[in-house]
Amino acid sequence: MNNKITAELITTIKVGNQLGEGVQWHIQSQLLWWTDIQNACLFSYCLTSKKLCQYGMPERVGCFGFIENSDRLIIAFETGIALFDIKINEIEWLARPEMSIKGNRFNDGRIDRQGRFWAGTMNQNETAPTAKLYCYDDFCDSHKQCTELLSNITVSNGLCFSPDGKTMYHADSPTREIYQYDFDIKTAQLSNKKRFAITDEGCFPDGSCIDEAGYLWNAQWAGSQIVRYQPDGEIDWVLKTNVSQPSCVAIGGPNMDLLFITSAKQGLNKSQLKQDDKAGHVFIYQLNGIKGLPEDQFVLDNETKVKI
Repeated sequence: MNNKITAELITTIKVGNQLGEGVQWHIQSQLLWWTDIQNACLFSYCLTSKKLCQYGMPERVGCFGFIENSDRLIIAFETGIALFDIKINEIEWLARPEMSIKGNRFNDGRIDRQGRFWAGTMNQNETAPTAKLYCYDDFCDSHKQCTELLSNITVSNGLCFSPDGKTMYHADSPTREIYQYDFDIKTAQLSNKKRFAITDEGCFPDGSCIDEAGYLWNAQWAGSQIVRYQPDGEIDWVLKTNVSQPSCVAIGGPNMDLLFITSAKQGLNKSQLKQDDKAGHVFIYQLNGIKGLPEDQFVLDNETKVKI
């Protein structure tokens, strides 16, 4: 176990989200963004001014990504993937592949190193493997496509990519397993599926991120912890949190050394909420000796970048 890493809690953003998720640092604006899925809203937070902004969404937001050279966002709403202009509340639907599947909604996702948007769905009752993982790419106007890459998933989660983009990590939360795949950066095809890690009984892998060294950080729902895994899947370090349901992690900030953690109060009864009184807040830790990677951004007209 790594004894050199330290993390000091420096800020608690007292938002009380029902289901805080998808936290990301936007390096250009120096703002922190996340979603409260069940309340259908996005949040942004400025570290210096401490200004918190809340934006109502037309549907619940499973995940989202920033767009290169644009103020718009690409969002996996509950019923599909769209471009969204937050300033004028304008939506442009790109793909809605599961409109006919009752009981599913979009959940976790991420942009890969080549600028494609990935988003997975989930069975809302978490009882059947009806969900899938999709990749949306905007090669050019005549070749926009939403491709199904994985199926037989119950709750798609924990999506992230190695620093070189050649390994994809993905979890199906109820199974408690995180998998890794070889990833073809040109074709976006997946191969050589392997179990990367399995969480403890009663502890479920939620949102993940990758740091500069290629280590995977995973928020563990119902486990009250954030776990840093080595590239070989061995546990490197564990941060115990002051909430039972940490839901997603990101590393960012002006020096790329702040750890951001969202959490949730969904599913907790009154007695549990009395004990877990910080549930739903967002937490910011100062890390020592760890740097994050900037979030990749979606590329409109992606033909050139994918060929690199």
